[in-house]
Amino acid sequence: MATLARRQKFPFPEIPEWFETFPARFAMPTMSDLFAVRIEDYTEGDRYVMRAELPGVSPEDIDVAISEGVLTFKAERTEHEAEKNRSEIRYGSMSRSVTLPPGVNEDDVKADYTDGMLTVSVGLAREKAEARHIEVTHHA
Repeated sequence: MATLARRQKFPFPEIPEWFETFPARFAMPTMSDLFAVRIEDYTEGDRYVMRAELPGVSPEDIDVAISEGVLTFKAERTEHEAEKNRSEIRYGSMSRSVTLPPGVNEDDVKADYTDGMLTVSVGLAREKAEARHIEVTHHA
């Protein structure tokens, strides 16, 4: 009983509840959040295009791969060797994988890196495959 009485007298009863429901967006970022690569993708003509922001990365430090309908790129930003007063630049490895839309031609891939922007385009099938009807069998 004493616990109940004390809880009722607490001047801000909603504070413990507020901390339990504290929004995740105010939480400390994880390492994967810090190195998240922002992308955009769209279809342009007969090509699927994915663009990624990779400022400050050398083209030699970018690897683009495509396999089984997934486009993956990896990059690494190496730290400039100098005595710094302050550094807000994120260094290290980063990667991102994107599921490609159906009908891409994995043999028709182009990648370009200009002004800190990686652009990868993949050819789409010229003709859409018609739906295949599958015979349904029944065993009694």
